Amino acid sequence: MKEKLKSFFQKRFFVVLKQFVWSKFFLINLGLVALIYFVVVFSTIKYLDVYSNHGEKIAVPNLVGKKSSEAKMMLDELGLSYEILDSIYDPSLPNGIVKQQMSEPTALSKVYVKANRVIGLRLSKKSELTEMPNLFFKHADFAQGILENRGFVSKIEYKPTKEANGSVLDQKYKGKSISKGKRIPIGSEITLVVGQNEIGVLVELPNVVGMNYKDALNLLNSSGLKSISTICNDCESLQDSLSAVVFGQSPEFVPEKTVERAQQIVVLINAGASQIEDSIQ
Repeated sequence: MKEKLKSFFQKRFFVVLKQFVWSKFFLINLGLVALIYFVVVFSTIKYLDVYSNHGEKIAVPNLVGKKSSEAKMMLDELGLSYEILDSIYDPSLPNGIVKQQMSEPTALSKVYVKANRVIGLRLSKKSELTEMPNLFFKHADFAQGILENRGFVSKIEYKPTKEANGSVLDQKYKGKSISKGKRIPIGSEITLVVGQNEIGVLVELPNVVGMNYKDALNLLNSSGLKSISTICNDCESLQDSLSAVVFGQSPEFVPEKTVERAQQIVVLINAGASQIEDSIQ
């Protein structure tokens, strides 16, 4: 009895299942599911092809050795982008020459890229910056050694002083004082103003009265006198001063007279003066 019931229900189940599968409702829904599946899959594949530029191949050019402007133009024409990563110090090249590129040229790597790929560039720079040290009150020889180790060139200008003899009183770059930490190109010339105690150092005082002003300055400088001030009555331009005649000096010239090297010398000139006036005391 049980076997008959079991057989009856099994046959009934398969009959109902067969009728359901072959029903119009089931077949319509199955077709809709299949259609939706294929539409979704096809659309996704098509989107990915478009988004990833599937099948597109662009050869990366060799940009090393070219100017940055030329490299940018080449990449723009190919539909590629670029990014300046950093600069590489190379004094043998002008600024802005491509030294390295990320990615390698296709001719070497055999690898192609797609549109809008960013190519990283490293450019040359002719000068490298480094920080200016603090040299104030350091001895001149020690200060010059520090500058040399940092790649700078130095020259010394002496300034009369009663204290800090031989020490740096000022540090200058392009004629202006430069502070510690300021970044300037390697190889720059730094002027060290060094104190020189000349109290008690005597030099012979020359006679510049009657001389051309320019020649008078040269004579005073060659004698070791550096502290010189000038008074000109009729000078309106630098040319007037250079062509003027010295009519007086202070201290007054006396044969074999000596003065301290730090002594200030006052020179009086008169533009276009035709005769020498008396010296001032």
